[in-house]
Amino acid sequence: MTDTVLASATLVREPVAVLRETLAQTNSGSAGGWLFALVLFGGIALVGGIAYLSYLQKKKRRLGFATMARQLGMEYSFDDPFGLLGEPFALFSKGDGRGIENVIWGAWQGLDVHAFDYWYYDESSDGKGNRSKTYYRFDCAIVPVDAACPHLAIAHENLMTRLAGALSFHDIQFEDETFNETFNVKAAESKFASAAIDARMMQWLMAHGQPYSIEMIGNRVLVAGDRCAPTELIQVIGTAKGFVEQIPRVVFSLYPVSG
Repeated sequence: MTDTVLASATLVREPVAVLRETLAQTNSGSAGGWLFALVLFGGIALVGGIAYLSYLQKKKRRLGFATMARQLGMEYSFDDPFGLLGEPFALFSKGDGRGIENVIWGAWQGLDVHAFDYWYYDESSDGKGNRSKTYYRFDCAIVPVDAACPHLAIAHENLMTRLAGALSFHDIQFEDETFNETFNVKAAESKFASAAIDARMMQWLMAHGQPYSIEMIGNRVLVAGDRCAPTELIQVIGTAKGFVEQIPRVVFSLYPVSG
């Protein structure tokens, strides 16, 4: 029997068993007992149905990522075999809990790529002992850059608010007011921000970067956007590649990789 059939059979057997037990404990199947049992059965079936639909959605997404990896000539793993959460990006320190899954990696158009699902959650309480979790989900790509970059974060204003708590840097302003109104830039070194974001880079970001947040630190670049379908992951990867190609040459001379 397949995993799907087993899961379905379990969801059906358990509510029926509970229903029988509940009826046995009621007043010989009185009307009130039947009503209570039916409500209980409906609640259990609903929870089981939601769990099963969630399982199917996750399975479909895993298959979608595996298919994309195969089409791109890359590798796939449901888990994170690289410990990517250990990368020092501000986004990876957000929330009360976080995780990475559906990782694909390999060379794409000559660039080493790691692309994946990332999520984090904020946990809150209503003051009455009830706790809830609010989840935020992203699709990301990490690519290398041949420079030793101080931390730099670039994002559309509404995306930057998600990073604000994880960054202690000052806002960097540029001469282009339209760019300043569109993007929020934070950097550990203003000199690096000025070198990395020249007029050509601003033009590229205005045309291609608005749906994403971008971080540079060390010799890595992270591009993160809202969760998308597996077939659309190529857009995230392509944006990461495009960003690296736009980095001004002066960055590589001013911030060379040591050794």
